[in-house]
Amino acid sequence: MIHARNFDHKIPGAQVVAVVDPQKEAQKKAEELGAKYFSSLKQAIDNCEFNAVCIGAPTFAHADAVLESAEAGKHIFCEKPLALSQKEAEHMVETVERNDVLFQIGFMRRFDKNFMKAKEMIDKGKIGEPIMVKSVGRSPGSGTLSKWIADVEKSNGILAEVNSHDFDAIRWLAGSDFQEVFCYAGNLKCPSYEDEYPEFYDTAAVNIKFKDDIIGVVDGCYPATYGYDARTEVLGTEGVLHIGSSEAYSVLTWNKEGQVVKEGNKGWQSLFAEAYEREDEHFINCVTNKKQPRVNIKDGQKALDIVLAANQSIRTGKPVSI
Repeated sequence: MIHARNFDHKIPGAQVVAVVDPQKEAQKKAEELGAKYFSSLKQAIDNCEFNAVCIGAPTFAHADAVLESAEAGKHIFCEKPLALSQKEAEHMVETVERNDVLFQIGFMRRFDKNFMKAKEMIDKGKIGEPIMVKSVGRSPGSGTLSKWIADVEKSNGILAEVNSHDFDAIRWLAGSDFQEVFCYAGNLKCPSYEDEYPEFYDTAAVNIKFKDDIIGVVDGCYPATYGYDARTEVLGTEGVLHIGSSEAYSVLTWNKEGQVVKEGNKGWQSLFAEAYEREDEHFINCVTNKKQPRVNIKDGQKALDIVLAANQSIRTGKPVSI
């Protein structure tokens, strides 16, 4: 609905004409947007005129929705992670290219003003050559997860669901592709999932080697009960860049008990609100002007590759080449 409200209310030239969801409760969302409601994508394609789709379904539903949309000639915005397997991703890439439709994946950090500024400074050599990139990606939650997320077979784990953003961001900032990964992970916060989902992990530390010998580190946790924590550091030969903050506001409270209090980020919805709007606007501009999006299906495929390799490393206890 973040995307839907952006497209319908904030971006000139865009209008939401249909909402597709097998859950009937979504009909109320369609009414809010003044759109038609359909329980399947096929129904929408057969009964409604539109140019593009925005896919915000769970990961295990991405491949079918992308394939059906591409075959119908619809341009595609798809939330991350791209897919569950390399085989799915390859089929999606082939179908998108064969049908000559535009594809943008939802890596909103590439549209965040702080990340864009950092990328500009790196490209201008302001910190010399990047030698190490570190990213923290911890998402809030109460400790009760959707079952499909807890099931690594249906979600690829938190490294896909939460840390796909980190993998894409560090690859983009480093300007290099992944070469090798080694990952430690464990179920340290959600013991109730151990019996039903023995492969589930809620905390992970990922060590990465890039093809240019740059070192990468991704620190992931979900649920991080204290708030939404998204911070990145790029170490260069001549300096360092810090992106992001744990603080939601610059306001600081100093009270009579002598406590200094700042408010932390509570969610990605507020922290990256402008970035979501920018990426949605970029997609509409690409569709309108028939230009390739600057973050595409191949970028989604690269992020999926390292997620799958990291999960393999967790299972085997060994480094995995990519």
